[in-house]
Amino acid sequence: MFDLPSLFSPWLNARRWYVALSGGLDSSVLLHLLHTLSHSHPTPPLYAVHVHHGLQSIADTWPQHCRAFCASLGVELRVVEVQVPAGASVEQAARNARYAAFAALLEEGDVLFTGQHQDDQAETLLLRLLRGAGLRGLTAMPVQRSLGQGQVVRPLLSMSRRQLLVYAQGHGLQWVEDPSNQDPQFARNYLRGAVMPLLQQRWPQSSLSLARSAVHLREALGLLDEVAGDDLHAARGEAAFPWLKLDSLDVQALGRLSPARQRNALQHWLSTRTRLPDTRHWAGWDALRDAGADAQPVWRLTDGLLQRSQGRVWWLSGEWLQQPAGAQAWEAPTQPLPLLGNGQLRVVGRCPPGPLRVSYRQGGEVLDLPGRGHRDLKRLLNESHLPHFVRQRLPLLWQGDRLLAVANLPALGTSDLQLLWQPPTCAQGLS
Repeated sequence: MFDLPSLFSPWLNARRWYVALSGGLDSSVLLHLLHTLSHSHPTPPLYAVHVHHGLQSIADTWPQHCRAFCASLGVELRVVEVQVPAGASVEQAARNARYAAFAALLEEGDVLFTGQHQDDQAETLLLRLLRGAGLRGLTAMPVQRSLGQGQVVRPLLSMSRRQLLVYAQGHGLQWVEDPSNQDPQFARNYLRGAVMPLLQQRWPQSSLSLARSAVHLREALGLLDEVAGDDLHAARGEAAFPWLKLDSLDVQALGRLSPARQRNALQHWLSTRTRLPDTRHWAGWDALRDAGADAQPVWRLTDGLLQRSQGRVWWLSGEWLQQPAGAQAWEAPTQPLPLLGNGQLRVVGRCPPGPLRVSYRQGGEVLDLPGRGHRDLKRLLNESHLPHFVRQRLPLLWQGDRLLAVANLPALGTSDLQLLWQPPTCAQGLS
């Protein structure tokens, strides 16, 4: 019924195979298919993982069902218990907890197979259409995407639920049924129980057609991503202050694009950094782009913010959204100094004797520069064109009341002493 080698061949070189086993029909069939393939072809080691949410009493019996099923196949099972925080959408919170558990499990080279099928893809596309999703949302579920250090793969997206049911019955498989799947208060359940049967009465191939549309939309998105790549390459230009290790784009270069291409480029750029804003919130980009040259506008998004400074727009997240701690004594300047919430610092060159400390700008600082005399630090930083949001967290090295050096700006200090700062990163893993 299924051509197993062709179905799973793209992932035969994986380090390990995991199956997300809920105990339901779809994941049970998936595990049985992979187990069958492993007995006729060389495959990576196969494991199953069951995430126990504990949201309903009947779910307490599912780990034992999964253990019995895996024991019958000789497949090792890992049961992971998670806590689902209370919130507006229990369904979404449970999904987030489940995928966080999967991400923590996967190591480099691992593949996690999940059992979503063609009918799931059709329902996802309809749900997103009804929510007014853009093209990126309408591509629905990809066959493969990154998760943690590994990959999550949905190999059954071309198979209907009916095909999986016939397979399960033909092989005598048993599975559990989640009672919450019958609750029409959940949007997906309402589509599955009330809407899709009506569509299939009139158009029997509706699930197949909707899933095919998702594939076409993904191809269209691929073309738009290519356009975005070209536009972003032009907007990146030369890296400004590369030691910051912050991503930034030239505002004028983006402004020369049509509004639609601006949004397309920014969606592509932001998609790995944050959950994308909906249509109503794109006014934040317009305000940031059109602000006066001396303004420092901010566009706040779910997982970070865009800050405009020095003609560029910068992505900030993580520790960059927090103020660093106050002054710190540096008792052993021959050793790197970890800064609280602000990266790491070290000295290169001759370090004067006596106690040193590191602090941040308060205003009114004066620096004695060889050949230039006493200069106001604020003016010197203006001349450096350093982004404004960096200046308040730029480490300053003091000996008593004397300002010795400014981090990563060798012109602002003595020739025999450099203060090297490794700033915090915006690194994050967004799924």
